[in-house]
Amino acid sequence: MAISPPSDLVLDVIRAADPADVQAAQAKLKANKAAFAATSLAEAGAGFGAAVDIISQPATKAGLANAVEGQQTAGMPDEYRKFEASILQNFIGSMLPSDSEQVYGKGSAGEFWKSMMAEQIAESMSKTGGIGIAEQMYSQALARSEGKVVNATTDEQDRSQAMRLITDFERQVLGLSAAKES
Repeated sequence: MAISPPSDLVLDVIRAADPADVQAAQAKLKANKAAFAATSLAEAGAGFGAAVDIISQPATKAGLANAVEGQQTAGMPDEYRKFEASILQNFIGSMLPSDSEQVYGKGSAGEFWKSMMAEQIAESMSKTGGIGIAEQMYSQALARSEGKVVNATTDEQDRSQAMRLITDFERQVLGLSAAKES
């Protein structure tokens, strides 16, 4: 006994509908799906507001930076923060969506606005602790000025040892023998 199911009723209706109406209905469904996803994220505490809260707290509190024990960074020169902001600007600029003409505009003006947004986000992050680049650089500068850096310079013995290691590595990787080099 064979069963012959009728055709799919929904597909029959879609095939019979006007293509423009079908596209409009699909666009509404996508918009509703996106709105639902955004609302769900916001209710779960994982939306844009939560991301801004994480960015606005200091990096050490957010668990993003390595806190240097015993170093006071309150008197840190502003140049270190500006340097960290410039590095963060590159990272943030590359993370911003590239197909955002509706938000920033088209062409060079859109790229300009996008880079300005990345710059402002980076400056804000750097002022609230950043990711620890400024603190690390400042602590290293303090250690250098206090003479706590071990072997800050190299001598000829260190250089010759490094060259021997490089030569040995090249021999192993490239399969060169001592006979070929002579």
